[in-house]
Amino acid sequence: MRARPHRTLTPLALAILRLLHERPMHPYEMHQLVRDRGTDFVIKVRAGSLYHAVERLATLSLIAPVETGREGRRPERTVYAITDAGRDEFMDNLRDLVRSPAEEFPVFAAALEMLATIEPAAARRLLMQRTFTLEAQVAGAEQVAGALAKSGLDRIHIVETEYAQHMLRSELTWVRSLIDDIDAGTIAWSPTRHPAEPAGVRRSITQMLEAPDDPRTTAKEHAS
Repeated sequence: MRARPHRTLTPLALAILRLLHERPMHPYEMHQLVRDRGTDFVIKVRAGSLYHAVERLATLSLIAPVETGREGRRPERTVYAITDAGRDEFMDNLRDLVRSPAEEFPVFAAALEMLATIEPAAARRLLMQRTFTLEAQVAGAEQVAGALAKSGLDRIHIVETEYAQHMLRSELTWVRSLIDDIDAGTIAWSPTRHPAEPAGVRRSITQMLEAPDDPRTTAKEHAS
């Protein structure tokens, strides 16, 4: 049993390996598929980041160039294929991402931890502005999901858009409820934390919620 999850690759690197699982292709085609399939809705892809990730994967010998060609006046393009080591690393990372919740630090949660330093009326106004943005994002997510569903894809290939929609709707519902509580005056608003809070209580709760990997599950999955 590993003490920590086996995660060495970024989500974008995993997306590249996922594409090369299907067949060899060049980075430009990968970028097009990432956009066409809506992968960039759940994985952040900046300009040039995909090409940088391809170079890193090649350096790690997780993918390898198989041919280089040129079409007309277009720049020369290198076609890459996944290696056996790349398949193993992809599966190890993917299994752990599905099995073990990642320790993430959302920036909104950090802002909420400091929310008490803003006057209640100003905080309410900012939260209302957030709901407008979230409503637009929910609508955009629904359009993406609808387009993907109409393309004839099986549900298993669009579950990530379902998850994204669920998370957006859940946040929107929660923010609205927080605004309602501010309006009702049920939140005690103090700019400083209560001095009686036990030191380290939050970290202790976090540690209690961390579930260790079941060695039976791990052994069974890696044997498959």
